[in-house]
Amino acid sequence: MSSRQRVAAIAKLSGWIIAALLLAHCGTEQPQSSLPTVRFWHFWSEPAQRSAIQTIVRQFEQQYQCRVELSELSWNDGKAKLFAAFNAGTAPDVLELGSDWVAQFSAAGVLADLSDSVDLARFLPFTHPPAQWEGKTYAVPWVVDTRVLFLNDSLLQEAGVSTQPPADVDQWYAQSQAVQQLPDAYGTGVNGADPHRLYKKVLPFLWSNGGELLDSTGFPTFDRPENIEAVERYVQFAKVGLVETQRRLDDLFIQGKIGFWISGSWLLDRIPKENPSLRYRLALVPPMPGGESRSFAGGEYLAIAKSTKQFRLALQLVRYLTSADVALQFCKLVSSAGFPADTATFADPYFATVPGRAVFAQQLRFARMTPVHPQWLEFERLFEEAVTKVLYGKQTAAEALRQAQQQAVQIAQRRR
Repeated sequence: MSSRQRVAAIAKLSGWIIAALLLAHCGTEQPQSSLPTVRFWHFWSEPAQRSAIQTIVRQFEQQYQCRVELSELSWNDGKAKLFAAFNAGTAPDVLELGSDWVAQFSAAGVLADLSDSVDLARFLPFTHPPAQWEGKTYAVPWVVDTRVLFLNDSLLQEAGVSTQPPADVDQWYAQSQAVQQLPDAYGTGVNGADPHRLYKKVLPFLWSNGGELLDSTGFPTFDRPENIEAVERYVQFAKVGLVETQRRLDDLFIQGKIGFWISGSWLLDRIPKENPSLRYRLALVPPMPGGESRSFAGGEYLAIAKSTKQFRLALQLVRYLTSADVALQFCKLVSSAGFPADTATFADPYFATVPGRAVFAQQLRFARMTPVHPQWLEFERLFEEAVTKVLYGKQTAAEALRQAQQQAVQIAQRRR
C-alpha cells in the first residue's frame, strides 16, 4: 500500500470513529427542543436574584433532564398578569405567590390540589394556614422573613438612655422621646401612608395586645377595644419620631438619624455598603405592656396551576425548590430572601455567623402572617386607610376603626 493509500485509509477510519462518537453522544443527550418543559413564573427580577434563580434551576434541569422556562413578574402588576393568564388559559405550570395572595387564588379554583402530594409538617407552623383553603393544600411554603427592631447605639448613648433594647412599648416610647430631643435626630421611624407596608408595622401592636382584625370565622373585628388601644399606641409614636414611607425611613436610619426603626433583613446588606461606621444593633419588636413580642411575617409560596399538563414535573420542581438544601442555597445566594420555611435549616451555622441573622431567626418564632381570607387585600386597604386617618389627625382611632368595620362587614357579607 502506497503512502497516499495509507493516508486515505486513515482519514476514512477517522471519519468512521468521529461519526460513531457523534451517534453515541446523540443517543445520551436529547436536543433541548425535545426535552419536557415546565414554565415557572416568579418575582426575583433583580440581577443577583435572577442569577441565583438561574443557578438553582439549571441544577434541576440537569438532574431531571428537562427544561424550565423562566418568566419574571413585578410586584406592581404581577398579580394582575397571573389572573389574566389564568383567564386566557395561558397560566404557567408553577407560580410564586405571596403569603397573602394564596387564599384568593385557592378560592378561585385555579390551583392544583396538593393535599396528597405535600407534607407541611417540616415547615414553620405559622406558614401552614396560608398554604391551605377549606381543608386542602394548594401551595407550599418556600422562604419566609420578618421585621425586627433596629437601634442606633450612638444616638441612644448621646441621649443618655439605656442601650439595652426596650422591654415593651412604654420603654420604647420613653427612649424615643429622649432621642427626639437631639439635634437633627428622630426618636422613632413611624411608617405613614404607604400601601402594603403600613399594616405590617401596626399589626404587631394589635397582636401583642390580644387584638385581631378577623375572628376565627373570617368575620371582621376591626373596632375591638384591643385594636383601638393598639392603634392609639402606634400613632402616639408620631410625637417622638418621624412619619414617612418605609423607603425614606430606611435611608434615614442608614444615615444615622433615627434612634429606633422596625425594618427587614435587606438593611443588613445596605448598612455595610452605605454607612459601615454606623453603630447599631437588633432586637425583638417590643410588645404592648403585659404582652409578648410579635412581628409580621411574610413568605413566598409555590403553587401549581390546575390546568397544567406537566403536573408530575411541576411537582418535582416545587419539591426541589422548597427542599431544605436548595432553599438554604437560595437564601445564601439572595440574602434578602430571608429564611427557608423548612425548620431543618435553622440549625445551619450560616444563620448564627452572619451578623443580625440570629435575631431575625429568633423573631420568626414570635411572628405571624396575615389572616387567611380571599378578601384580605381589601381588608388590608381599609385598615391602612383607617390608621392613616388617625396618624394625620382626621379621626380618632375609635372613629376610624368603627367606620372601617362597617365597610369590612359589607365586604365579608358579599362573599357569604
